[in-house]
Amino acid sequence: MILTEFDYVRPVGLDEALTLLSGTRGARVLAGGQSLLPDLRSGADRADLLVDVRHLEELRGIGRTADGIRIGALTTLAELAADPLVLDRAPELAAAARANGDPQVRNLGTVGGNLSAGGRATDLPVAAIAADAVVELAGPAGRGTVPAEELAASGVPAGAVVTALLVPAAGGAAAFEKTADRATRYPVCATAVRVTPGGPRIAVTGATARPLRLRGVEDRLRGGPYTTDAVLAAFRAEPRELFVPGRGTSAEYLGHLAGVLTARALARAQALA
Repeated sequence: MILTEFDYVRPVGLDEALTLLSGTRGARVLAGGQSLLPDLRSGADRADLLVDVRHLEELRGIGRTADGIRIGALTTLAELAADPLVLDRAPELAAAARANGDPQVRNLGTVGGNLSAGGRATDLPVAAIAADAVVELAGPAGRGTVPAEELAASGVPAGAVVTALLVPAAGGAAAFEKTADRATRYPVCATAVRVTPGGPRIAVTGATARPLRLRGVEDRLRGGPYTTDAVLAAFRAEPRELFVPGRGTSAEYLGHLAGVLTARALARAQALA
């Protein structure tokens, strides 16, 4: 095992945490630590300073807003999966949280950490994209929001932290489907859908380089029907280079798997509706 050395600070508030993150080279946020700490032990990642925000109450809690739901960044995946408000208003988020790892991972991993991870190894971003959610950030430039889809593409800006996930009360029925790698529980492919009067919102991860909203598939399915044959045909029309081979899978297989999982998710969403 590789041992790494770093300093540790427990700031009294978010403002102090932001000052430390923006003013210290190699500073990292410690929230759940579910991914960061094992990576530091193994040498896969490094940090010069850990800024522990786990005690900051302003980053906790799930509650209603005038426009939908606000989910604090320190909400654990286990809490998200079981929350009655989330289960009622954003079931794709609850299902994605429930599909993430094992109970130990879900009890440690946080919403903010899952959204910040980047790449295609986490489940929550794809559900946030399908839900048309935005991510609340705080950083050197102040506080603001960014669409979940944009955050998945660009990552969290240097010195900034995720403070909350904001989910609009958009209506419609939603569902999430996943095929996981047996060893890591990372998604080989995961899809999230939300069916609205204007048409479906469809997002995919695992099979793609990062979580993506598939607007081409949405356009081909607009107006229905959402039969398996129609969904698979819509996916076959997508460029093959969209699907990135990995873990012994081909682009052709991943494109087909994404279509199958999306068809299942759409069928489940329609049944719920």
